[in-house]
Amino acid sequence: MSDHNSDFDVVVVGAGGAGLAAAATAAENGSRAIVFEAESSIGGSTALSSGMFTAAGTSVQESAGIADSADRMFQHYMDLNQWRVLPGPTRAFCRETADVVDWLLALGVDVPPLQTTNAHEPGITRAGVEDSARGHVPRGEGQAIVDVLSRRCASLGVDVVLNTRVDDLVRSGDGSIAGVRVDETEVSAPNVVVASGGFTRDVHALERYFPEGLAAGDDLFVVSGTGSRGDHLRFADKHRLGLFGHGWGLTVLTARIQTAHHWTSGFPPPSRLYVDGNGVRCMDEDAPYAISGGIYRDRGGVMWAVFDEAGRLALPEGYKDWSPDRVSEEVQRGTIETADTVEQLAARMGVPGVALAGSVAAFNDYCHSGVDDEFLRHETRAAKRQPTPPAVDTGPYYAVRLVPGELVCTHTGLRIDDRARVQDELGRAVPGLYAAGEAAGGVLGNRYVGGGNAVAHALAFGRIAGRNLRTSPTTHARRESEAGRS
Repeated sequence: MSDHNSDFDVVVVGAGGAGLAAAATAAENGSRAIVFEAESSIGGSTALSSGMFTAAGTSVQESAGIADSADRMFQHYMDLNQWRVLPGPTRAFCRETADVVDWLLALGVDVPPLQTTNAHEPGITRAGVEDSARGHVPRGEGQAIVDVLSRRCASLGVDVVLNTRVDDLVRSGDGSIAGVRVDETEVSAPNVVVASGGFTRDVHALERYFPEGLAAGDDLFVVSGTGSRGDHLRFADKHRLGLFGHGWGLTVLTARIQTAHHWTSGFPPPSRLYVDGNGVRCMDEDAPYAISGGIYRDRGGVMWAVFDEAGRLALPEGYKDWSPDRVSEEVQRGTIETADTVEQLAARMGVPGVALAGSVAAFNDYCHSGVDDEFLRHETRAAKRQPTPPAVDTGPYYAVRLVPGELVCTHTGLRIDDRARVQDELGRAVPGLYAAGEAAGGVLGNRYVGGGNAVAHALAFGRIAGRNLRTSPTTHARRESEAGRS
């Protein structure tokens, strides 16, 4: 590792996907970069993800016969977010994604040009509410992306310092960036890229900026990186930086018994129906999370998953939460309600028996006919190449409360422009200050548009930030000197 006081052109705060992309891109463009990572390993939330990133008009899509474009992605993205996100940065994001794909492919990431129906299967998929298959899933998932970015940084001489949390930004008398403060030492650089992640791990920040993320109470679990502690919010408070995205983030509806992401916890029975506090079926049970959260809120925050004994027994073994034995254990604990008849189950749930019985009967009509006239679940399952589920008609019957229990990411970040430059509270760009990933606000909106949105956002704005760094007189002189020696 180089001396912290060496001549750096940029300090990157955070070694997740956004930070590594920013550092590698900066180094590719001739800048000397150092990355400070607060945790003991690199990768952040990107390493924990499936690696899926949303992108439009890509070479992989073209090879798979998928016609798409950045303009189409932009229109869809803005419409779904009701044009509440910032158009400039959002358009820049959409236009950048195809180049990010080509860059990653050139570095060794493998995304087969195949359409799939699984967010963890390498290829291209539609995992959310996209109007086209845009979710690019690499072999090796998120860790594969982190690995190639780490190798790229190492090959370009980027310093990555672990177990080191940046305490503060350092600014010159004119307000421009002059570096960072680390362990009471100033590290000088004319540019800083804040890529420290979101704030899923900071309860106080959640209470302030995304209280909805805490709605599940004791049933909440977090799937993002442990370093997501809101460092960008500290910087914003101290330096009067602009923020964007207050109140926005992503939680996923889960059963109360679930304690981890589906790929660890397992999946609930396909033969299940979701009913509200009145016992009325209220949604397509396979609807994407961009939709389900809003339905949950509109139903007053009361929703149940109802299934039967056949569904319980059909659960595969080996998963942490959704297994036949685990369901029985949760019945004994009182987390899952059970009864011999639907009407008796309704009484235990506290919902009208006639309504629940009617909902189950209508659901079973769909299971027998293969057509869900009310919520079109048959279309969702057909798109995933999944069969119509069996009817819910074998007692005993079960019901478990649903909660927004999986906290995925937060969207309140430092307000940026289309060049990833951070703006102050008055909307003026702070010279030398950039942000990427969840630390950047303006694009991640009130709706999580598609599978891989957060990973793509991190990589795209890491690239944009790394390309747009300002050149100081010292940097210019060093580059001229290096050019003269070469």
